[in-house]
Amino acid sequence: MEKYHFGIDTFGDVTADSNGAPLHQAQVIRNVVEEAVLADSLGIDSWNLGEHHRDDYAISAPDVVLAAISQRTENIKLSTAVTVLSSDDPVRVAERFATLDALSRGRAEIIVGRGSFTESFPLYGYDLADYEALFNEKLAMLVEILRSNGEAVSWKGGQHTQSLNKTSIYPPFEGDVMKMWVAVGGSPESVVRAAHYRLPLMLAIIGGPTKRFAPFAELYRKAWRQFENAETPEIGYHSYGYVAESDEQAIDEFKGYYIEVNSRLGRERGWRPPSDEAFAYEVKHGAMAVGSPETVARKIAQGIRDLGANRYDLKISYGRQAHELNLKSIRLYGEKVIPLVREMLAE
Repeated sequence: MEKYHFGIDTFGDVTADSNGAPLHQAQVIRNVVEEAVLADSLGIDSWNLGEHHRDDYAISAPDVVLAAISQRTENIKLSTAVTVLSSDDPVRVAERFATLDALSRGRAEIIVGRGSFTESFPLYGYDLADYEALFNEKLAMLVEILRSNGEAVSWKGGQHTQSLNKTSIYPPFEGDVMKMWVAVGGSPESVVRAAHYRLPLMLAIIGGPTKRFAPFAELYRKAWRQFENAETPEIGYHSYGYVAESDEQAIDEFKGYYIEVNSRLGRERGWRPPSDEAFAYEVKHGAMAVGSPETVARKIAQGIRDLGANRYDLKISYGRQAHELNLKSIRLYGEKVIPLVREMLAE
């Protein structure tokens, strides 16, 4: 049977205590570590942390949190979801992940992207007018550094990167070339770019049906062949979700947080606030995996088939949703959903 990968994404959403008050971000970070420890004990394949720089998410330095997790876990892969490469430095990214890889004994990965939030750009002194150019140039540089795999690197700097002249990056990677995925939200150019650099593709599905992204998966495979890449292309996708004992319980426990978060983001971005009907549509027809283990497993298995994917990451923790609910969802995902998906895909 084809090997499939099942991971968990979290942004470290600032959750609430038993009285509904938001927890301190420091406590949220500690809770994220505990959630990762549970995921590792359940045999979940990867734990992937988002990078944000705003008050509703606690994790601005995911590699630091992953380093802490590495000392409490044994097998789970440790990755970002995503590293906002446009506002970072490729050399520093390589140094930090080589360090994480050493601490975790070879379990580090990177998922890079441009990010769906833009707070890091003014924070670090970047111009949003350079949004596309920053990512393109820095991705090319990071690919060059990672594939040097400990050898000295030469790179001709451009508008957004520095030059390197036979420069060694420390610490050197201990094992094979570090795996790096490119996260794409719906840009054909980004899909082709991932194939050009022979990088696995991660489709970040925030809303709508999974099948809507099938043309991007097919474009990636077509571009992969045209670039005459020898390796087998890998495609993953991410969607929001929540698992409870029954569909009714999952919807009852999750809906309020979904509407609250998307109403807040809608006020920021000019979206219409979601209605109960819009939520029900996403649960039934969208990529969002909310329900009982059986319902969630069917949704994920169908999504993998629709895209021809070999990886799925469930984004847990939504807004103020309590840490205890996150733990319950993680446990059901690891103990019930993943085995069911594997059975369905084997049929």
